[in-house]
Amino acid sequence: MQERVWGFDAVALKKLRKSFFKILTGPPALAFVPAFSLAAFWFGGEGALLVVAALVPVIYLASGSFATGLKGITPYRTNSNGLLSRAAMDHRCAEIFERASDEGLLSCIHVVEIDNYADVIDRYGQAAGDTILQRMGEQLTGAMRDGDLIGHIGDARFAICTSPVRQLSLELCIQLASRLQVAAEEPVSIDGTVIYASVCIGFCQHSRAPVHTGADWLHAAGIALRQAQARGPSSIRAFSEQMHTETQTRRALHEDVVAALDSGEIAAWFQPQISTDTGKISGFEALARWTHPVRGVIPPAEFLPAIEAAGLIERLAEVMMHHSFRALKKWDAAGIEVPQIGVNFTGSELGNPRLLEKVEWELDRFELTPDRLAVEVLETVVAGAPDDVITRNINALGALGCRIDLDDFGTGNASIASIRRFSVSRIKIDRSFVMKADRDPEQQRMIGAILTMAERLGLETLAEGVETVGEHVLLAQLGCDHVQGFGIARPMPFDQTFDWMHAHNAKLTDMPQIMQGRMK
Repeated sequence: MQERVWGFDAVALKKLRKSFFKILTGPPALAFVPAFSLAAFWFGGEGALLVVAALVPVIYLASGSFATGLKGITPYRTNSNGLLSRAAMDHRCAEIFERASDEGLLSCIHVVEIDNYADVIDRYGQAAGDTILQRMGEQLTGAMRDGDLIGHIGDARFAICTSPVRQLSLELCIQLASRLQVAAEEPVSIDGTVIYASVCIGFCQHSRAPVHTGADWLHAAGIALRQAQARGPSSIRAFSEQMHTETQTRRALHEDVVAALDSGEIAAWFQPQISTDTGKISGFEALARWTHPVRGVIPPAEFLPAIEAAGLIERLAEVMMHHSFRALKKWDAAGIEVPQIGVNFTGSELGNPRLLEKVEWELDRFELTPDRLAVEVLETVVAGAPDDVITRNINALGALGCRIDLDDFGTGNASIASIRRFSVSRIKIDRSFVMKADRDPEQQRMIGAILTMAERLGLETLAEGVETVGEHVLLAQLGCDHVQGFGIARPMPFDQTFDWMHAHNAKLTDMPQIMQGRMK
């Protein structure tokens, strides 16, 4: 109890000293000048009075104390819409953070951003976008309390910082976020056109800020906003310690990814594809995996954004192609038949004017024929590719003799015309159609329709994401040519492919051919 009392006294004394110092070094100290003057007159007469009255203000102004004291009341710069600028918002948030910490009060920062603002500009024009921002600033201001702060801190981003209070629970912060969202998403009428804009919101409570500064507090709210945006339009997320950890991890990955590509930590793993007619291996797909020395195997969803941000997508493609061709040569040398290997090519890689030259050089280097390479292209890339470099590269690779696989078929909007335009050899049915297909008649009808179309167009088919024997059997009976998925084998490092292939080929003689009686 005595320690608590002494602790309380120490804190109170610290606050008292701080307040006293502000009084002595700020503008209020000028109130003592008459007292000093009276004392000088009392002890030294009129001469002393004149000296004190003249010198004290001069000394005080020369010391800079007055200017320092006025900093807290200097008008803050605002944007054209009358809201605080980013710099002013940073400064005010830091002040509120310090005040809340000193006085044991609670506050919260909400960061609001318009979803797909660039699309709004493209559709309605910059003038309409400016009007939407103006109205949204007004609507957000109307939803706030007196004393709350609002700033326009980005192209389509606002920040709201609540004035410190004694009670501010997580539930109240969520309610405030919902109120702000309703206000921000009010439709705006411009020249007779009603425009609906959605917003995402991320917020961070003062007590949950990861580091105890105002800048980190505002940054944490921005992290929560990015998490909300990842969940889709009109989402709201609160900052958590887990987000902070994930952000630090991503930052570390960005720093390590360059060295990982050069050191071989990022390499190709291989997932087998088998024929439903014979059960034999019909190929492999090369998939990028990062074996981190500390974190172990990192999936592509985590490190590919870091590679893209570092501008190393083409470098990754070179690594994957090199590992894939080297694997084919080693399988050939071991007398194991692997007809082809699939390598994924992104839109940015396909947009490289020198792609064909690089592929030809690698094939020649490993003495492989072009038909051993299956160029896997996402359906979304094919559907959105105009007659440009991407189109020329895909057609040139097909003309060279490479197989063109249309990946994730069914998730994009590729037309039959675009499939023919790109000389697609095989379509890969997305796993979303395969999942539970042996128990879902609707899934079966969708797969049947895709297979019928492929048959009419003379295309081979491969089903991805096959996880059960039931799915495998059904796909074989419906007429799908190849299957791939965890039910066949998981992606594996190159060294493990030999044991898997030997075991798979050894049991083929004892397995019934499940294609018997397949339905067309």
